[in-house]
Amino acid sequence: MTTDVTDTGVGTIRSSFLGGGFMARVHTRAARAAGASLEVLASSSAMSAQQAASALGVERVADDVTELLTDAGDVVHICTPNATHADLSRQVIAAGRHVICEKPLATTLTDARELVDAARHRGVVAAVPFVYRYHPMVREARARVAAGEIGALVTIDCGYLQDWMLSPEDDDWRAISADGGPSRAFADIGSHLCDLLEFVSGERIVRLTARTRRVYDERGGHAVANEDAVAILAELASGAIGTLLISQMAAGRKNALTLELHGTRQSIRFDQERPEELWIGQREGSRQLLRDPQAAHPGVARFSRVPAGHAQGYQDAFNSFVADVYEAIRGGHADGLPTFADGLRAVALTEAVLRAADEQCWVDTTPGAA
Repeated sequence: MTTDVTDTGVGTIRSSFLGGGFMARVHTRAARAAGASLEVLASSSAMSAQQAASALGVERVADDVTELLTDAGDVVHICTPNATHADLSRQVIAAGRHVICEKPLATTLTDARELVDAARHRGVVAAVPFVYRYHPMVREARARVAAGEIGALVTIDCGYLQDWMLSPEDDDWRAISADGGPSRAFADIGSHLCDLLEFVSGERIVRLTARTRRVYDERGGHAVANEDAVAILAELASGAIGTLLISQMAAGRKNALTLELHGTRQSIRFDQERPEELWIGQREGSRQLLRDPQAAHPGVARFSRVPAGHAQGYQDAFNSFVADVYEAIRGGHADGLPTFADGLRAVALTEAVLRAADEQCWVDTTPGAA
């Protein structure tokens, strides 16, 4: 491992940003909440970079990644279209900077593996924002599963449903394979669902079969090659089986990420649109468990940024994720921090899902198989 990475000590983290869209807004808010100095931003053009920097409170603009890296500070946040992630991450790592890269980490398994190896060799902190891990009630669910409270896992029922691509007039760069990659619905939101499933259950998906559907072959006057929806049948390491439904065409569903685990003693359910609670199912009756840091499992309370009764949401989860990345940059340890290795896992699952759907077969998804 090399040792020429910027030494931040315990001072202010200096952050830079590639991209100026919605995710850059989320990232800059989180960086500011973590006490960072927002140094430089580069975007698709000089005009868009200047507009974004002004709106987001970033001090300076750069023409491109090369110029940004001459004075990027400690960490670079990559918030650009999917197809650019691998090359930009490669350049940031080569410059010895820590990196937070939006998912998917890469659009090919080969690139994702290379990035994991490069980050390890260079000795940089490299993270992917699977931020739903940072809802306090997700951590509570994980702790309860790990403590054996639900018993042995039997089945799973989970999904991630949105409706922003419901009509044929709905369009986005993600629908263009050259920008978004070969998968859209799964790579964009299904990856979050699978990460959450494996994180909370403490188990890997070991094999799966899948079906994909593309409803409209054309959007916005251009051909669409990636999918609108995915249905997956999966088996976990313990033998537990279950279904995962992912769709960007579910009318009325805005961000319905749900995870339900059924054990031999209890069931447990998390709904991202109701993040302050868990549903606990028992044969003799069910109940809603509300977020309360004073009653939480050990280690969970730190994810509660405000007292019980004061709602937390997506930006709070993102803020906690970025704070953990910055703590890792300072040399600390952050339990459950999603790294490039987790990004690689998501890319491997994406390729497995596309292969299973294309060949209509079961695919082994154990590490190294996909």
